[in-house]
Amino acid sequence: MPSRSTHRVLFYVQHLLGVGHVFRTMRIVERLVEAGFEVTVAHGGEKLPDMVSCGADIHYLPSLRWAAADDTRLLGADGRPADDAYKDMRRDALLQVLQDTRPDVIITEAFPFGRRQMHFELLPFLEAASALAKRPIILASIRDILQEGNKPSKDLQTVDIIEQFFDGVLVHGDARLTPLEATFPYVDAIRKKLHYTGIVTPRINPDSEPQMHFDVVVTAGGGMLGRELIRAALLARKNTELKDARWCVCTGPYMAQEEFDALGELATGENVTLRTFMTDLPAVLSKAELSISLAGYNTVADLMAAGCRAVIAPQWNDKETEQLRRAELLSQRGLVEMVGHEEKTPAMLAEAIRRVMAKPAPDWRSIETDGAARTAETLSRLLAGSSDL
Repeated sequence: MPSRSTHRVLFYVQHLLGVGHVFRTMRIVERLVEAGFEVTVAHGGEKLPDMVSCGADIHYLPSLRWAAADDTRLLGADGRPADDAYKDMRRDALLQVLQDTRPDVIITEAFPFGRRQMHFELLPFLEAASALAKRPIILASIRDILQEGNKPSKDLQTVDIIEQFFDGVLVHGDARLTPLEATFPYVDAIRKKLHYTGIVTPRINPDSEPQMHFDVVVTAGGGMLGRELIRAALLARKNTELKDARWCVCTGPYMAQEEFDALGELATGENVTLRTFMTDLPAVLSKAELSISLAGYNTVADLMAAGCRAVIAPQWNDKETEQLRRAELLSQRGLVEMVGHEEKTPAMLAEAIRRVMAKPAPDWRSIETDGAARTAETLSRLLAGSSDL
């Protein structure tokens, strides 16, 4: 086998409902490629519109997704529940990518802290990787705030899997803002394996111009959630000082067509543009006066890079608390205006817009926001045999 001058990275990512995991992964992939890594992405979810490869080899596994936000059955590419044969096909396809790639580094997005439904393929994958003649460095890639409320047995299982297979955990957050122990109770057992990278924010060229300019940008992530917020924002518009400004509403690629059409009836007037997706959203936000959005990881990362004022309305329930924690932390620091889950009304949103527009734009410089570049640096150091970061 000829010698290689480039280290190979195999990055596994699976989105089941939201799409933020994939976009965060690709921001990291872009920096890894720039740093000289040869990257293969094993992508397990549905193909996303306008997804850019960033110089990586994207290998699409037979797709799996949740049936709905409140229905976690795994559906295959044909929309039917995935049976054992389909899962076996997925597992074998992933194992083949491993054999073809022979990576120096493996990164699993979310797993084993999340994606427990993927045990059927990821445990055999990790066993096979560990058995390679040249065992790769194996890392987990996780966001700063994890889902809370797991049974202790599940979190202890996570610790067991990390101890068995993983050399490190890339925590894409700032430990001063969101230490992992705030949402994972067994950090002491894995603390020596943690590598905080900072928030993975997009790069925005200050000299570049987005395709279109808007004063107010309303977004709803992937589109499966957030319709209530968009509707409230459109109804609040006429009661704000920005009623005559240029508004753009970006619903996300997965909003149901009937919901999109219903919002279109509210988005009347020459100053309102309704879109499903924007490839240059961070650049658009950097030229805007105000963002109105949910509080997902990528959304907040975009705001940090763009620097515009923001009203955020976290989506949460008894099981999903991540967005609420993030929103509360940022609100307490005076960096955003938060609208509570029960407060997503036109009147409450109009009042939040008034408050945020009366304040100067936020200063995010106190937070580590170069997560993608620091991830590449971490991999280089680990490969060089040093974990002293």
